[in-house]
Amino acid sequence: MATYAIGDIQGCLEPLQCLLKKINFNPAKDKLWLAGDVINRGPDSLATLRFLYKLRDSITLVLGNHDLHFIAVYYGLRKAGKNDTLDQLLIAPDRADLVYWLRQQSLVHHDAALGFTMVHAGIPPQWSLEQALMRSREVEQVLQSDVPEYLLENMYGNFPARWHDDLQGAERLRVITNYFTRMRFCSAEGELELQTKESADAAPIGFAPWFSLAGRKMRNEKIIFGHWAALEGNANTKNIYALDTGCVWGGELTALRLEDEVLFSCHCMA
Repeated sequence: MATYAIGDIQGCLEPLQCLLKKINFNPAKDKLWLAGDVINRGPDSLATLRFLYKLRDSITLVLGNHDLHFIAVYYGLRKAGKNDTLDQLLIAPDRADLVYWLRQQSLVHHDAALGFTMVHAGIPPQWSLEQALMRSREVEQVLQSDVPEYLLENMYGNFPARWHDDLQGAERLRVITNYFTRMRFCSAEGELELQTKESADAAPIGFAPWFSLAGRKMRNEKIIFGHWAALEGNANTKNIYALDTGCVWGGELTALRLEDEVLFSCHCMA
């Protein structure tokens, strides 16, 4: 039995199947961790999601910003963007089942036995593991409730840019969601800078890659994340594993075997 964590698939089914073949993935005994953004921008969003749904008993998935965006579009709370590849998903006869499955997923996953935590974008420096899991659960409870629209219609926007314990309602949910699904750069105090998407050395003044901040409470925890293709899989930071290697942009799809930290990859022709 082995556990493999895979970066952003974004609807690139052929590279995913190539990667699973390369690692000899056996759903009867192996496990897949997926770091979010499993759909959108790539050529086969519907086929990819259906493929993963069939493997769902072997999958641990944390939601990314593209996954949440698709759910919001499905509920009619957001229009699809010009670069989205969601059309076939939105008219698929099984779309309700696929959306329901996505809504049951987490924003942060931790496995004490394996010693890894997984999130799509990152975890702010001021939060411990316990705090991150607790705040992840706040968002998950709304997303999984009978009124997920409350989260989905309020999650868009860049403010508040920093966590405060007294935040409530939509603003509280929005900043939590932004940390876990959109963050790249932030300040030592956890203030978000959500405009810059370039490589780690492009940090605006006063900000840094979230994982590079010396005072991070989770610096001794192993963290897997995706979201940041410009890193090209190189975070150059102890205990940090960047798995978005830009498959949808013509790069590679990458998997990390957690038991021995060996990397595998397949090139993406999307």
